[in-house]
Amino acid sequence: MAQMETAVFAGGCFWGVEYLFKDIPGVKELQVGYTGGSLPNPSYKQVCTHTTGHAEALRIVFDPEIVSFETLAKHFFEIHDPTQLNGQGPDIGPQYRSAVFYTTPSQRDIALRLINILKEKGFKVVTQVLALDTFWPAEEYHQHYYVKKGSAPYCHRRVKRF
Repeated sequence: MAQMETAVFAGGCFWGVEYLFKDIPGVKELQVGYTGGSLPNPSYKQVCTHTTGHAEALRIVFDPEIVSFETLAKHFFEIHDPTQLNGQGPDIGPQYRSAVFYTTPSQRDIALRLINILKEKGFKVVTQVLALDTFWPAEEYHQHYYVKKGSAPYCHRRVKRF
């Protein structure tokens, strides 16, 4: 059995990011939550105050023998607008920022290389690339939100960039 890896992406409302990763072969587990801030175990209400420093993020456990981090990262850059600072569409605030929270030096290098490719194509990418510190799972009602609700995201759609 392959060793699973973890990827963490923040690209606006975590509901939409999660929904658009759910059908990728090799993705074994998805969990929305908060990372990049200073408050231990924040609640959604606390994160929405814009005082904790956290981003809404998605933690992905994946099988690297089936799907690479690079494939997941390219998908990430195509399902949100990496040029919008502190927001996605109508969702505005630092918790909606674009960020890759890497778990290995290789993930950092891949994310930076993909950002450079996008910049060479003329995109003014604002995506942060930061080491993952602590990932705090969001409240249960946020997990698999669109699947539970039977609807689809309004802030996220795929736009081919690679």
